[in-house]
Amino acid sequence: MKAKAPETAARLAFVRAMMKKQKLTGFIVPRQDEFQGEYVASYAERLNWLTGFAGSWGMAIVTLKKAAIFVDGRYTVQVREQVDTKLITPQHLMDEPPTNWIAENLKKGDRLGFDPWLITSGEAKRFAVACEKIGVKLIPVTKNLIDEIWQDQPARPNNPLSVQPLQFAGRSVKDKLADMSQALTKAGADAAVLAEPSSVSWVLNIRGSDVPFTPVVLAYAIIHKKGKADLFIDKNKLPEDVQAHLKSTTTIRKPDEFDVALKSLARKKSKVLIDASSAPERVRTALKGAEIKEAIDPCTMPKACKNPSELNGARAAQLRDGVALSRYLHWLSNEAPKGRLTEATAAERLTTFRKDTGVLLDLSFSTISASGPNAAIPHYHVDPNNCRAINNNEIYLIDSGGQYQDGTTDVTRTIIIGQPTDEMKDRFTRVLKGMIAISTIYFPKGTTGGHIDALARAALWKAGLDFDHGTGHGVGSYLSVHEGPARISKAGNVALQPGMILSNEPGYYKAGHFGIRIENLLIVKEPADIKNGERPMLSFETLTFAPIDRNLIDTKLLTREELQWLDAYHARVLNEIGSKMDGGAAEWMKQACAPLN
Repeated sequence: MKAKAPETAARLAFVRAMMKKQKLTGFIVPRQDEFQGEYVASYAERLNWLTGFAGSWGMAIVTLKKAAIFVDGRYTVQVREQVDTKLITPQHLMDEPPTNWIAENLKKGDRLGFDPWLITSGEAKRFAVACEKIGVKLIPVTKNLIDEIWQDQPARPNNPLSVQPLQFAGRSVKDKLADMSQALTKAGADAAVLAEPSSVSWVLNIRGSDVPFTPVVLAYAIIHKKGKADLFIDKNKLPEDVQAHLKSTTTIRKPDEFDVALKSLARKKSKVLIDASSAPERVRTALKGAEIKEAIDPCTMPKACKNPSELNGARAAQLRDGVALSRYLHWLSNEAPKGRLTEATAAERLTTFRKDTGVLLDLSFSTISASGPNAAIPHYHVDPNNCRAINNNEIYLIDSGGQYQDGTTDVTRTIIIGQPTDEMKDRFTRVLKGMIAISTIYFPKGTTGGHIDALARAALWKAGLDFDHGTGHGVGSYLSVHEGPARISKAGNVALQPGMILSNEPGYYKAGHFGIRIENLLIVKEPADIKNGERPMLSFETLTFAPIDRNLIDTKLLTREELQWLDAYHARVLNEIGSKMDGGAAEWMKQACAPLN
């Protein structure tokens, strides 16, 4: 829903008044909180409060006379629906990046303010370079301007933490910190600042519930070369079992002691590792005097390369989730043709099937339940008060996932309600060909996601088509559904390694008509079926089990090998979860997984 003009105008006026008070010409309002997360607690929805934009990434810059909001390709439609464009101008992040806008709208002597807790060190450097070129000063503020004027700003969440048991974590905190100690020694560092919540959660085997969909702990930590850690968090958030769990490895310190601890490291002239992509600029400035070593967060790669316990948990979670999704697809096949479902009621029903497992802890993201033209919006958000009906002879796309203590799931299926057009079948089959190509590829060690991304697009390219999002992202272990550093995309530059879990989700979107996406999760593994090879190779293990809609497949477009893969996949789906379906669902499952070849 578009923000009300008087409300937006009043809030912009308040911000500009504060800017004048602090002698600022402009002010940056990022969507991120202090922890740079995809999902933020309600107190941190500063961009939404100011502009009305509710996407998961964006940034506004307000000057005394103008305001602009920058979004990526996922949100170019949404931003115009939610923001008053007479007051705030939408800009495409790639076509008109913030640094370019600054050069065009600020001048020598101007002062651009920002909250140093909300912008990473890396971002701050880019802004500083852009400002320096035109003689603009980049000014950190001591208190966020939005916080100064947001009178009914929600309180910060204070939910208790929980322990991630060793049976799911796979390695103890002591062992993980020992690994970190070795990494710090190798890097020549005395300590590392962990500003990424998933890293703090992973290395200390704890989880939180302060933000939707992602069970991370909103806290900073410092790990030391001696194999110990400091965790900066309100002790009231730590139940007795969590305190006992951390007692031998971790010192609990108050959140406001974090800045003090950083300055102490600086006074000692310590060698401190920070990751400029996640550490707030305030961390870097507080460490002035220390020897700062910019490097990737030392938890990033071991967190991405799941250990055997984490992989076994992922397999169990995906299997359980596949049963819930398959039951839903059977239900949908009966109910959707009746014409009484909406996108919202369908999404709610899928959540119910997941809850029926008895172990669902949360969804892993807001379910994308999209019919007809809404399916052509890759990151469509369902508004229960303003959503479409699921109509006959239209495509319906459902992208969803769950958070279970043993794993995080993410799966997309595209279904035809009624009869598809030839165009729908053609596009669906081309997307399927891309998904199969990624699923079956063998690749040398050292290969990046960027090297193999074209395989997912080749069949679409042959018809002059493409899609504008990445083919796949990393997935955490009861952590973030979008996890770095590896991804399958045109820009993917991190080598894929055994144990990584990645999504495989090519798509096609015809604006105003329909959209298609098919998504399975994959594990990177060393193949067992290559004998006497000359180079070490890797391949993928498919994790996700749920039928792919046979009614949208044009078998004439599939090669014999692709048909064999699809029939083998469906045979495995039936074998793995068919026995867990009952009544009419069991018979439906047999038909949904019947061979096409």
